[in-house]
Amino acid sequence: MKLKKNIFTIGATVLLLGLLSACSSSNNSSNSTDTAGNETTAKTHLVTDALGHKVEIPNQPKRIIGSYLEDYLIALGEKPVAQWTVGSGSIQHYLQKELKDVPTISYDLPYEKVLSYEPDLLLISSSATVEGGKYEQYNKIAPTYVVKNGNDVTWETQLKDIGKALNKEQAAEKIITDYQKKVKATRQELADKINGKTAAVLWVTNNSAFMVSETRSSGRIIYGDLKFGVPNLVTEISKSATSDWSAVSAEKLAELDADYLILVNSDEKAAMFNEATWQNLKAVKENHVLEFGPESSWLYNGPIASQNMVNDIKNNLK
Repeated sequence: MKLKKNIFTIGATVLLLGLLSACSSSNNSSNSTDTAGNETTAKTHLVTDALGHKVEIPNQPKRIIGSYLEDYLIALGEKPVAQWTVGSGSIQHYLQKELKDVPTISYDLPYEKVLSYEPDLLLISSSATVEGGKYEQYNKIAPTYVVKNGNDVTWETQLKDIGKALNKEQAAEKIITDYQKKVKATRQELADKINGKTAAVLWVTNNSAFMVSETRSSGRIIYGDLKFGVPNLVTEISKSATSDWSAVSAEKLAELDADYLILVNSDEKAAMFNEATWQNLKAVKENHVLEFGPESSWLYNGPIASQNMVNDIKNNLK
C-alpha cells in the first residue's frame, strides 16, 4: 500500500509539472504572437485624409509619389521617385538641385505610369485628381492619401497634413516656426522700404500679363506675410479671381500705381515691355522693378518656395 501511495504521489507530481509546463509554453507562444503582432502593427500608422479615407501608411515609406507636392517632401527630408511635369516638360526648376536625377510624371498621374514606379505611398495634391473612381484605382497600387487642398488652404496647413501622413509632424511644425522667424526678421530689416509702400506681382508670358491674387500664392507672401500695401487694381482683380493668377489687359495694367513691381518674366522679348503702357508704370519709371525668371519659385507654393520668395525680397529690394 505504501508503494502504491508513493507511485501515485510521484505520478501526480509529474502530471502537475506537465500541466504547468504546457501552460507556460502556451503563455510564451501567446506572448510571442502578441509581440509579432505589435511589430507588424508598428510598421504602419492609420490616418484619415481630406476626403475621409482611412489610410494605412508605412511609417517609413521609401518610394513616394507626391505630384506637385515635391516642395513639401524635400522640406521634410523625403525624395520622391517621380516629379511633377506639365505640358511640354515644364518642371519646378527651383527644386532641381534636389530632384536632378528624378524622372518626371505627368500632372494627371496616368495609371500605368504610376504603376511603373512601384510606389509605396501616393500623396494626392488635389481632390479632383481622384474623381470618377480614380481613388480606388490608385489605392490598388499603393496607399493613397489625399492632402488637404482648396483655394483657402495655406501651405502651412498642407505641410502639417503631409507631416501627419509621414509621421513627421514635429518636423513640419519646426519648418513653419523657422519661416515665421525669417519673415519677422525680414520685415524688421526692411521696415523703411516696406512700410507705407505698395507692391504688385506680375507674371508675363506669351506677351500677356497675369496678376497674382491678394491672398494666394506669392500674393499671400507679399501682402499677408511681408505686409506690403495692396494696390487698388490688385484688390479689384482679386475679388473676381478664380485662380492664383488672373489675366490683366493693357488698359487695366495702365491703372497700376504700385510703388514696387515684382516681375516674373517668362517672356524676356515680350513686345509689351516696349509699349507706353509698360514704360509709364510708376514702378518702371522709378526703377523699382524686381525681376525674376521662370526658374524661380514665384509661380509655386510650399515652404521652400515661400522661403525663397522672402529671400528674393530681402536681397533685391532697393
